[in-house]
Amino acid sequence: MLLAIDVGNTNTVFALVEEGEILHRWRISTHAQRTSDEYMVWLSQLMEVASADGRRINRGDVNRIIIASVVPPTLFNLVRLAQTWFNVEPRIVTKDLDLGIGVDVPNPSEVGADRLVNSAAAYHEHGDGLILLDFGTATTFDVILNGSYSGGIIAPGINLAVDALYSASAQLPRVAVAPPQNGRALAKGTVDAMQSGIFYGYIGLIEGLCTRLKQEAGRDMKVIATGGLAPIFDKHTDVISLVDTDLTVRGLMLIEQRNPF
Repeated sequence: MLLAIDVGNTNTVFALVEEGEILHRWRISTHAQRTSDEYMVWLSQLMEVASADGRRINRGDVNRIIIASVVPPTLFNLVRLAQTWFNVEPRIVTKDLDLGIGVDVPNPSEVGADRLVNSAAAYHEHGDGLILLDFGTATTFDVILNGSYSGGIIAPGINLAVDALYSASAQLPRVAVAPPQNGRALAKGTVDAMQSGIFYGYIGLIEGLCTRLKQEAGRDMKVIATGGLAPIFDKHTDVISLVDTDLTVRGLMLIEQRNPF
């Protein structure tokens, strides 16, 4: 059984995978100071709950672990988790692994592990000519052309924008990431005005940047969206071709298969 770990700036996802099937997926907030023992206590409780609902899951069932992290300080304790509690030497995602895809940028080490993982999965499953749109702490756009990761765009994540607007304004409330209730951009109240600016503003950002990327590439490209907010935005724009919320986990599965010890 494979334990796939995706460490993002805000959340860390643990996924148990067997024979290509994602059995369970758990999420915890990312903290660099969390110890390997704390991770194991949390995982043990979730494995126990999962076992009560179906097939029993034991720690000994995990014989492979792969980690992709964009928060380097977390790696020490996650490696200790793998070595101490699972007796497994984990595979760490870097540009030097066999990803099944090239990395066509001047400094490949600058590319986040999550973006490499998503690119590997998307290219394997959908081929060439792709824009990967990931709604995370940052909103990222990654381009796959000619069999390679070819660069991308990093924009502030929508939740960062919401937090900044609330924190920097004395009289503005915190609002949910959603379109205004009446579905119109022109608002008649403060909450609707904020939701319109945030939500439709990001729709404009998504559509505008995808259009520009396609123009610069000189070709049409399929836009694949992932991340927790992807399904919400997919309902309000035609630029997204499909939503794949499991893209990162499947990318980790693929890279682990391509790079056995």
